[in-house]
This record gives sequence, C-alpha cells and structure tokens, in this order.
Amino acid sequence: MGGVRDYDTTDGADGFVSLEVSPYLAHDPERTMQEARRLFAAVDRPNVFIKIPGTPAVVPAIEEMLYEGVNINITLLFAIKDYEAVAQAYMRALERRVAEGKPVRHVASVASFFLSRIDVFVDQLLGQRIQPSIIRGNAPRPEQLLGKVAIANAQLAYQSFKRLFSSERWQALAAQGARVQRPLWACTGTTDPLYHDTRYVEPLIAPYTVNTMPTETIAALMDYGRVTDNAIEAGLEEAHRILRDLERVGIDLRKAAHHLGRGGASGGPHSRASSA
Repeated sequence: MGGVRDYDTTDGADGFVSLEVSPYLAHDPERTMQEARRLFAAVDRPNVFIKIPGTPAVVPAIEEMLYEGVNINITLLFAIKDYEAVAQAYMRALERRVAEGKPVRHVASVASFFLSRIDVFVDQLLGQRIQPSIIRGNAPRPEQLLGKVAIANAQLAYQSFKRLFSSERWQALAAQGARVQRPLWACTGTTDPLYHDTRYVEPLIAPYTVNTMPTETIAALMDYGRVTDNAIEAGLEEAHRILRDLERVGIDLRKAAHHLGRGGASGGPHSRASSA
C-alpha cells in the first residue's frame, strides 16, 4: 500500500506496509501481543501495520494492541460476523484512548476479507451437490452459485461497514480525529481460468476500501478493466439472494468461514496472506 512518502503526503491515510505476526499464534492472545509489540517497536515507523489473524481468540489482543497505539491489519476474515467483531474491537480501543485523553488520529487499522479462497472452497462444496438428473423445481441449483459467493459476501460486509461507521458511536470518535477502519479485499487474484481476472476488483470498488492486487491483476485492470464509482452497491438484492440460496442448498457459510480461518491460522494451505 505504498510507503512512507505516501503516508506523509496523505497525512497518514495511505502508504502502509504490513508485517505479519506468525499465524501459529492465532489462538494465543498473550504471545500474539508480545510479538506485535516486538515487531512494531523493531520497525519503529508510523506507517507499519502488524498483521494479526481475526480469530475469535485474539480479538481481545487486537483491541489491546490498538489501544496501545499499534496499527493492526486484521487478516483472514471470511465471515461478516467476524468482521463486525473486529470493527467493534477497533471502536472499543479508540474509545478507551479517548477516555484517557490519548490521541486517536494516527491509530490505523484495516479489516482484510479474503475473497478467492471463499470461492475455491465453496465451489468445491457446491460441486459435490451438483446432480443434473434431479429435478429441483423452484429450489436453487448449486451450479448457479459457483463463483458468486465471495463477492456477495463482500458486498454485504461493506453494508455492515457503512452501518457501523456512520453510527452515532463512530461519529463521536470521528469528532476526536479517529479514522475509519478500512475494509481491505485480499486474495483478489483468480486461479480458475473460467473466471475473469478482474472479478474481485471491478465489482468491489467503493469509498474507503483497499484492494491488494497481484501484479497480473493490476496489469489486467489497467489494460481493459472497468472502474465504476461505488460499484459495490450494485446488485445488493442479488447478493442477499445468493447467500440465502447457498443455505438452501445445504452449505453453512459461517461453518465454511470457520474452516477457512482455522486452515489459514494454522499455517495450512490457505495460510498465506496477500500483500497489504
């Protein structure tokens, strides 16, 4: 997300670089805090983010680090409820600082949703349910949901972001100089040749968001991408329908998100975060 020059010219809005706490500590809040403090002090730059997975076990650690003024990139978010939990943790941390007369303007955080991993995993579950010989009537067909869940989930997560960061609670913090915790779209490259290479970029353009794109995706977007202001607001009813239909075909997205989060936090095949 740039460097110290961008940080300076935007007064701390952009130009951050992330450094990751070991994902093996994702269920150990005490050691997570120790490592976050060590890394933040070792780098000693205002534009560093410390990456911490947003597992339920370490949400209190995330809040504490933000309270201490450590900038946090909260990673491995897949479920909207988990996103809302870390957004609330950010607000609590800032409220604690304000109550103690501490500045909040340069405490920064992003909440990173991982996109392509959702579709890779959910598409596998959908594939197991495709049975062409079955007559489903008005019931949703699993094949009609392939490749659609991650974007729908991100669209609705953004609605949660708008609600939380337009609330009276947030406005009180903003009056003290606080900046919003920006949603970040991670894992935005595509591995399936059937999917367009900018599929996780064009539909999710929105104010305050960050998109961490692989080099190939950046090149594709610059070559033939379409940039539409606030594109994320298009098709919200369809997004709701997709997630309802996913449940109707027997897939619990919350459980899928839990599986992905555990795999990523354990350093498994889904563990590597895209750069941010």
